Amino acid sequence: MRLIQCLNDDQLTVAMVIDEREVQVVDADEGVYGLAKRAIDEGKPLTAVVESALTEKRLDYAQIVAERRLLPPLTHSDPAHCLVTGTGLTHLGSADTRSAMHAAAMSPSEGGVDESELTDSMRMFRMGIEAGKPKAGEVGPQPEWFYKGDGDCVVAPETDIPSPAFAQDAGEEPELAGLYVVGQDGTPWRVGYAIGNEFSDHVTERFNYLWLAHSKLRACSFGPELFIGQLPGNLEGTSRIVRDGRTLWEKPFLTGEGNMAHSLANLEHHHFKYRNFRRPGDVHVHFFGTATLSFADKIVVEPGDRYEIDLPALGRPLRNTLGSEEDFGYAAAKAL
Repeated sequence: MRLIQCLNDDQLTVAMVIDEREVQVVDADEGVYGLAKRAIDEGKPLTAVVESALTEKRLDYAQIVAERRLLPPLTHSDPAHCLVTGTGLTHLGSADTRSAMHAAAMSPSEGGVDESELTDSMRMFRMGIEAGKPKAGEVGPQPEWFYKGDGDCVVAPETDIPSPAFAQDAGEEPELAGLYVVGQDGTPWRVGYAIGNEFSDHVTERFNYLWLAHSKLRACSFGPELFIGQLPGNLEGTSRIVRDGRTLWEKPFLTGEGNMAHSLANLEHHHFKYRNFRRPGDVHVHFFGTATLSFADKIVVEPGDRYEIDLPALGRPLRNTLGSEEDFGYAAAKAL
């Protein structure tokens, strides 16, 4: 099952995807968030709650897209109660950058480098390869983790994704994102998955890995569709950048547990083990990492370029156009 959120008659509307042309409206006053809360409270699968709330009304999907009425597929009415985070060094060799890292993480007997020669990031990556998929209920090594912002950093599909005036790069990151709602008892519940563009400043990150946190405090996008159900272990997609109607860069990418060093459960555990991430009622968007970047191929994007991330198993591609934020100027605080 796949759902979207959109504006219809200026109202937040949930609809189930029938096909690329048509969606069926779901009766949901609080959007997907309200449906998820109902499923948690009633102890029912989300699919059952959605099916019981289907109406006879259908909408033109292509028109919704063309009129830019799509919304992220899971939102909270208060953006401060939507936390956007992510993890990295999680994927295996689906791109040259991660393939090289994988090779360097091998033991000397496998033709890799000596432990003493590994950087901290390489060492973390190796830990994931060796033990990142523990048995169910067991805990593996923790991954790289970062914070992106609250719900205010999320932009809707088909809209501009703004880059700060001080940014040195505006690089896409095609990723799988997990979407969650925390129950009243503090239990995190996975609502489903979506395509994500985690969007980072790779020039800043490359200059000094300790600046990773700075490079991640950017806008992002996910959707347009929420995938509900058992996620395939192998997901194949394509990431591309379009400039003036022509493809500037394109590359396939792999995701899903079959292409990762960590299980999704291990990554979720190391996020939700922190009490402040189990605040009842909160929404979480968690990016699971990537191994494919146009930056690795020396692509320099420009305002107006369009990012397209296509992961067919998760529905319609995620598309956003590069925009820019107004320069705030010198941001030191003023004394009261």
